[in-house]
Amino acid sequence: MPHIHAEYQDNEAVFSILDAEVISGSLPRKQTRLVQAWIELYQESLMIDWKLAVSGQEPLRIEPLR
Repeated sequence: MPHIHAEYQDNEAVFSILDAEVISGSLPRKQTRLVQAWIELYQESLMIDWKLAVSGQEPLRIEPLR
């Protein structure tokens, strides 16, 4: 399942790239919403990177959250 890991302070969560839902873990509400918005903005790039990563290639750089 295509996903990303996000960390904030001592919290970590795994988010689905397909629908931006939390699969496991948790972040504070504000950070969860920021990650979900970021996934929506970069979903196409994240899927490309996911495919690269699972085929053993280096993912491309995507603008981080700020």
